[in-house]
Amino acid sequence: MDKPELLLYVKTGCPWCDLAEEYLSEHGYKFRRIDVLRDRVAYDEMRRISGQTYAPTLVVGDEVLPDFGPEELEHFLKIHEIHP
Repeated sequence: MDKPELLLYVKTGCPWCDLAEEYLSEHGYKFRRIDVLRDRVAYDEMRRISGQTYAPTLVVGDEVLPDFGPEELEHFLKIHEIHP
């Protein structure tokens, strides 16, 4: 079975977004970075999926982690058994 794609919705200049990208990269995760400030359709999609407007927001299959820091990200990946 194929692994679901990791979609990371970010806003340029957002320190939490930078931390999320660093964490995923340093731990070997492949992800698609989507800058919602440059793409209004992506912003609306993030808002629809997560129910809020804050970034970063991570979407993996049916699982959504909105507005998080590194500790929440680590916990989310662990409990959902999402590996690099």
